[in-house]
Amino acid sequence: MLPADPRMIFKLFNYFYLLTRPFLKWILHRFTNLCELQRICYGCAPGALRTKKVQTSLELSRRPRIRQMIVILNELVNRDVDEYFLMEEIHTRAIGTVLQVKKINPKVHIDFPRTFGVCAEKIWSYKRLVCLVEQLRSTQYDSENPEHEKKLLTLWKLLMGDDEPLENRISNQWQDIGFQGDDPKTDFRGMGVLGLDNLVFFAREYNGAARHLLSHSHHPTHGYFMAIVGINLTSMAYHLLKSGVARTHFYNQPRLSIETFHHFYCYLFFEFDRYWVECKPKSIMDFSWIQKKFEENIRKLLTSDSCCFKMNLLVENI
Repeated sequence: MLPADPRMIFKLFNYFYLLTRPFLKWILHRFTNLCELQRICYGCAPGALRTKKVQTSLELSRRPRIRQMIVILNELVNRDVDEYFLMEEIHTRAIGTVLQVKKINPKVHIDFPRTFGVCAEKIWSYKRLVCLVEQLRSTQYDSENPEHEKKLLTLWKLLMGDDEPLENRISNQWQDIGFQGDDPKTDFRGMGVLGLDNLVFFAREYNGAARHLLSHSHHPTHGYFMAIVGINLTSMAYHLLKSGVARTHFYNQPRLSIETFHHFYCYLFFEFDRYWVECKPKSIMDFSWIQKKFEENIRKLLTSDSCCFKMNLLVENI
């Protein structure tokens, strides 16, 4: 007899859950006199678990007004409206709609609007962050753009200092900080300006750590191409964010912005370097399997609702 396919079991479980969900909600509402969103907000600790459950409840809702509210807020995110305006819309539209549809009296349930509002902010701030990151990724590096060129030269200065000036814009010196050739612009094709912004942010905010990693990258046996590895980690951070796998980390942050993503990237870069050194690779040819194993470890950590990555303050400014 063939063993049962876990994916088929999950699909069957999900099917029966969706089939019985309205009845289960009705039973729980009768016994608790609270709607599902209230039960989540009152029963779950603040953070990723509460926010993810609120998001699931909203997305599975059959109420036309709630579904319309979700569509409107998603459209505002996609239109890249001002963050302040988006937050105002979340508070007035999301909270107001839920209070009316669920017939929740805010004078009786005083804490609910604030608690639900925090979750709603996180949900649509995350979606907005995905859009902002995607815009940077899709913006190709342009050597004719003065702003792009300024960032690139800033990266050199942050990592190499004033003692070793860049002799020419096109130079094999770029290989000293881990680019493949004489002109770094070709290395940004996959991740666009996002890859450069990540590198510059890391080199500026954690300059001691960035220079420490650069010294590791020059090791005669265990060395690697720092800038290229950094761009590969940008790709990893981008896909974890866009797929939603990284929601646990971001939902546990006090506020979401493009800087939050940069800090996430910095954590990945710093931890990858530590993992690389621990693995003691024989050559750069070991990069693929080490990166794959590292990503598997990160994905495993992200399955925990308490996941919140932080730089190790004891060593980040070595």
